[in-house]
Amino acid sequence: MSNYLVVIPTVNEFHSLPKVIESVLKHNGFHVLVVDDASTDGTPQVVREKMSQDHRVSLIERPSKLGLGTAYVAGFKWGLQRGFRYFIEMDADGSHNADALPWFIKEIEKGYDLVIGSRYMEGTISVVGWGFRRLLLSKFGNLYASLMLGLRLNDLTSGFRCYSRQALQDIDLDRVHSNGYAFQIEMAYRVDAAGFKVHEMPIIFYERNYGSSKMSKGIVREAAILPWRLRIERLAGAVVRTLFGKKYVKEISG
Repeated sequence: MSNYLVVIPTVNEFHSLPKVIESVLKHNGFHVLVVDDASTDGTPQVVREKMSQDHRVSLIERPSKLGLGTAYVAGFKWGLQRGFRYFIEMDADGSHNADALPWFIKEIEKGYDLVIGSRYMEGTISVVGWGFRRLLLSKFGNLYASLMLGLRLNDLTSGFRCYSRQALQDIDLDRVHSNGYAFQIEMAYRVDAAGFKVHEMPIIFYERNYGSSKMSKGIVREAAILPWRLRIERLAGAVVRTLFGKKYVKEISG
């Protein structure tokens, strides 16, 4: 059994996915799990072909477009059931360089529970292929979410990251319902709020070569609203703890 599970959500990534899978498998100890949301371009067939060639490739096929967040949660649960130690999120479009995977493992084994691959560290912007407007939106969105949630992180929305098994087990994945960039924000928040150690390391992000971005107004809107929802949830929890004690909070939260 591999120690490291790379979860890759897909919707119509036929052209880029084969190279992404190959780039992961060249590193020892990594297993690829593709979670496909009803692709119509032959993406599942590509994965099945890879599965026939290498036992380190697996596939979950879902009946419709259920969203990025639920895809990752499904992948994490699959990996937890099979005993994987570390869980990496990675895009299917070639935006993330698989050569950074061993570095993620090296960093998380220093005692962290979430290592985020950051595009914005030490005053730099490590993004290739984005226009000024998209960079500004991303930078502002990350600053806004970090300030709202009290997190000293540069890149809350990064989708290239690594979790420890313990963190995913303890934060209760069934409570995570957001998708898109909001999912990345919520996961970082919940890992930090649970008392786990969060760390950032620099990466270079590359714009996709094939297909189209899944960005939409709905995704941006969800990411803008989420920090408020999490702040209200935190405040409500604090009030209940004050009035009824920690034991009561634990009981009502399941």
